[in-house]
Amino acid sequence: MKVILSRKGFDSQYGGMPSPILPDGTLLSLPIPSKEDTTKYTDLTWNGKSYYELIQELKPSSRIKANYTCHLDPDIRKEAADRLDGWKLTFGQTGFPLGHLQKQKVGIGDLFLFFGSFRQTEFIDGKLSYVKGASALHVIYGYLQVGDIVCSQDSVPHWLTEHPHAKTERWKQPNAIFIASDLLSLCPEQPGAGCLSYADKLVLTKQGCSKSVWDLPDFFRDIPITYNANAWKDDCFVSTAKGQEFVFEANSEAVEWIKHLLLQ
Repeated sequence: MKVILSRKGFDSQYGGMPSPILPDGTLLSLPIPSKEDTTKYTDLTWNGKSYYELIQELKPSSRIKANYTCHLDPDIRKEAADRLDGWKLTFGQTGFPLGHLQKQKVGIGDLFLFFGSFRQTEFIDGKLSYVKGASALHVIYGYLQVGDIVCSQDSVPHWLTEHPHAKTERWKQPNAIFIASDLLSLCPEQPGAGCLSYADKLVLTKQGCSKSVWDLPDFFRDIPITYNANAWKDDCFVSTAKGQEFVFEANSEAVEWIKHLLLQ
């Protein structure tokens, strides 16, 4: 099974801030701004507040305005928006990153582990704030095992028509939408995709280090990860600063590690 460590959501470049680790443990990945898409931050909600309101509470100086649109992808949090009948959890990719996935022969049965930049938050006087002194961390916040792949606009089912990668303009270049399997093969009691709640085991960042310095298990030294050929530095793994999809072939130790991560 191929596993893809897939970097998504807000960071210092896209969005200008980390996504929040909410006080209840929710890892709320904020989708990056996108002028090409139609979903607004005001359209997305968590616990009665729009994503726009949460962004403004966390960073009042944010450049994101109420009319800004975003790229809601991966789309793995059902309650974030209104859904068409039959909706399933999905992830789209296009252009060069899709070409990389295709070159690595990523297909049905393979597993995306989504990670991003996150920071702990708390409520102060009813408003969400970053915890003073808390660092930004790379955290695995969700997953999707591929159950099907939509490879042409003619194959887009009705329930998927609102997905950003289903739009006509995205099919003018290499484009694909990965649909989640019904169940997770590694843990058949779990759905094929979903969001995770915060746990220390999901944190990639090595304690006391910058967020791109990871504390991976030692067995990863023997597993090639695309874009990270020279990432190991003594006792840590320094992930590359660029790249969206880091692909590796899971051995038995990696499979057990992933099962440990996803069982909550």
